[in-house]
Amino acid sequence: MSGILAGKRILITGVITDASIGFHAAKLAQEEGAEVILTGFGRLSLVERIAKRLPKPAPVIELDVTNQEHLDGLADKVREHLGEGVDLDGVVHSIAFGPQGAFNFLEASWEDVATAVHVSAYSLKSLTTALLPLMPRGGSVVGLTFDAKFAWPVYDWMGVAKAALESTSRYLARDLGKVNVRSNLVSAGPIKSMAAKSIPGFEVLADEWGDRAPIGWDIADPEPAARGVVALLSDWFPKTTGEVVHVDGGVHMMGV
Repeated sequence: MSGILAGKRILITGVITDASIGFHAAKLAQEEGAEVILTGFGRLSLVERIAKRLPKPAPVIELDVTNQEHLDGLADKVREHLGEGVDLDGVVHSIAFGPQGAFNFLEASWEDVATAVHVSAYSLKSLTTALLPLMPRGGSVVGLTFDAKFAWPVYDWMGVAKAALESTSRYLARDLGKVNVRSNLVSAGPIKSMAAKSIPGFEVLADEWGDRAPIGWDIADPEPAARGVVALLSDWFPKTTGEVVHVDGGVHMMGV
């Protein structure tokens, strides 16, 4: 099979519905020649149903990134699907969560903030290090962020968590470069996904995006961001690491 990911094996987290960037990244990765393994948390049967909508059904592994036992056993579970002696080439971190309290900056409790940072930022490090034994020849780790340079309306402590995610990716890039593992992020514009439904006032932010994006933006289309993910998984960016690639219609560079 030809394609920019031909022959590669990719683990993709955070696929909950077929409206997510993670799902579209998995779909495009398969179309570009990769074998894909998914992870799911909570409603595993839902993720398994969604996996069957891919061009080629993908296996699903249960993973709670805050559960150390899950992380400790992850490499062995992935190996069961890869086969002995077969390496993993890429990892997609598409995981973020903040309790409702995290969306009120001044009143949020440390427990809410700690959960948001643990799930949304620290997990990039813990997921990557859990899978390092499967990437002895190197690989590509790609995460998803929402531009953390600004204080956005309604995003509050999730914005802080995304800033931590972006910093975490840079430190991973620093420390894993010696083993040829790249760490990059795609900063996507707002997508109307299940995760977005948990953000109070998401529509206020999303409605303005299309007007501000010089090249336009469709909140119902995750594919542009997914294409960015697949490109960074490929060998077309062999010396790019610690980078944040904006796939947001250009809003990141517009003034007020």
